Amino acid sequence: MAKGYWVSVYPAIDPERLTAYDKLAGPAVQAGGGRNLALLPSRGGRVVAHEAGITQRVVLIEFDSFEQAVAAYESEAYQKALAALPHGVQRDFRIIEGID
Repeated sequence: MAKGYWVSVYPAIDPERLTAYDKLAGPAVQAGGGRNLALLPSRGGRVVAHEAGITQRVVLIEFDSFEQAVAAYESEAYQKALAALPHGVQRDFRIIEGID
């Protein structure tokens, strides 16, 4: 079974404003079976940007299946986290299916 991934890129944010979202989203993701593979650059990782040149926050989360990734997004706990996203935060969020 192919894994599922959440891929988020935040073109313009103030990381300090994401505190409430982060406090709710982390436990919701873990409860849904997600594992953080990357949270850049805030966790010390490096980014080399090409094309559109976005170097702001990038998040990659892995799930055991695509269905699990969708269910985690639709969960009550994660929906509460989404409600805590500050106004004005822009992000490109996708749920994608991995390749076996």
